[in-house]
Amino acid sequence: MLREIIEARSVTGIILGLPRNMDGSEGPRAQSSRAFARNLQEAFALPLLLWDERWSTQSAEAAMIGQDMSRARRAEAIDSHAAAVILQGAIDRLAGGVL
Repeated sequence: MLREIIEARSVTGIILGLPRNMDGSEGPRAQSSRAFARNLQEAFALPLLLWDERWSTQSAEAAMIGQDMSRARRAEAIDSHAAAVILQGAIDRLAGGVL
C-alpha cells in the first residue's frame, strides 16, 4: 500500500520524525525509527531525512490553542498537526540549503 501511495503521488523523498528524548539522547523509539528508515530506503531508494520531533507536538498544540480549537478537537488533530510542523521545519531547512 505504501508503494502505491508513493507512486500515485510521485513522492521524491521521505521525512521521518525521530523521537529523541528531551536531553537529545535516543531510546528504543528512536532506534525503531532508524530501523524503519533503513527499511524505507531499501524498499524505495528515495532520499530520506530523519527530523528531530521533540518540540513538534508542543508547537502544534500551541498553534491550535491560538486558533481557539477545543480540547476535544485538538486531541483528534494533534498528530496530523505535529506531522505538519515536522514537514514545515524540514522544508524551511531544505529551502535554506542547510541540513
